[in-house]
Amino acid sequence: MANTKKNVSAVQQEVVPQAVMDQIEKVINSTLHGSVTLIVQDSRIIQIERVEKIRLC
Repeated sequence: MANTKKNVSAVQQEVVPQAVMDQIEKVINSTLHGSVTLIVQDSRIIQIERVEKIRLC
């Protein structure tokens, strides 16, 4: 049974479109200090949120 869940997870990783993966990478690379949050609905990424922190010292 554990193998079934593992296989489903591997399949789900493959269904993320390359354009979405490219956008996630772009957001991460452009964030110096902060966080990137992926919003998921029905097992699909529907939104990317970025919180940028500005360090003054």
